[in-house]
Amino acid sequence: MEQVILSYGDSLLRLSDVVLLDPPNWLNDNVIGFTFEYLASSLAPHLSGRVCFISPEVSQFIKCCGREAPTFLEPLALPDKDLILLPVNDNAGPEAGGTHWSLLAYVRQLHGFFHYDSSPGTNFRHAQLMARHLSPLLGSNLSYKEEEAPAQHNSYDCGMYVVCIAEAMCAQHLHGCDSLKDITPQYVTRKRMEWKDIIRGLSSLTVPNITQVGKA
Repeated sequence: MEQVILSYGDSLLRLSDVVLLDPPNWLNDNVIGFTFEYLASSLAPHLSGRVCFISPEVSQFIKCCGREAPTFLEPLALPDKDLILLPVNDNAGPEAGGTHWSLLAYVRQLHGFFHYDSSPGTNFRHAQLMARHLSPLLGSNLSYKEEEAPAQHNSYDCGMYVVCIAEAMCAQHLHGCDSLKDITPQYVTRKRMEWKDIIRGLSSLTVPNITQVGKA
């Protein structure tokens, strides 16, 4: 059985997941799910109730099972959140897959959804469908807008842009830091290595041998 590198909350990362942080690899559901869980757990206690990071699996469920979504999501208390961040995938089925990631954000103060796509126009139908399925739970007459997002300059960094934009959106909403402009191709490449370092640091508590993770 393949080596487990890290068990963190509800996230389980194996070696094949972690090596996806080396370019030129696409990030999968497991890596994005871990980054969202880590970012959520890193929030100060008085801020954690204001933001909700939705996992890729739950986001896909919202898109594909819209009628069931409001009941299923009740335990998350989404109407009470100021900011909800959801990864969007272009896969049409309920299972993992697809070829492109983007980010959908719900901002309660602005009464609407905002879609950030590093390859503009690619995922807008999927994001609109997700917003439509969430609207009955969050309120009526919610707006939807395609935002100008930092643009990827290759074919494989879309997942990393989702992670970087989600982190920047959280900082902007909670602390007034406008860091979206800092998300450049160089920044995204550097973030790949930083996330690998985070995983190394966390896994050293339970998995002593993690030297393989440094290999492409």
